[in-house]
Amino acid sequence: MSRVKGGPQTRQRRKKRLKLAKGQYGGRSRLFRTATESVDKGQQYAYIGRRHRKRDFRRLWITRISAALRAQGLTYSRFINALNKANVGLNRKMLSEMAIHDPEGFTNLVNTVKEPKGSPA
Repeated sequence: MSRVKGGPQTRQRRKKRLKLAKGQYGGRSRLFRTATESVDKGQQYAYIGRRHRKRDFRRLWITRISAALRAQGLTYSRFINALNKANVGLNRKMLSEMAIHDPEGFTNLVNTVKEPKGSPA
């Protein structure tokens, strides 16, 4: 039986891996073994980072909402509780955008949520 080397496939596999390592420093972009290690680790970080991004944005939105609420004398947890009781279906991203770009609308929302507590009925 004849010997099979698989040259084209090997070259394609290596070129693909080195292309993924483009932009790395030094041998990480030129040497196949170190490029492979670097790309594998980078892909792990990218996978984890896609999950962290969601956490980070939610934390940012909550911080923005909390800052806007403190200016109106209300805490974040009481506000979210009042929103849930009033069946307001706005998510934290939209509340954050309202607090930044539409302060009057956000104030109206806060006052609407506050009122049932103080109403005589």
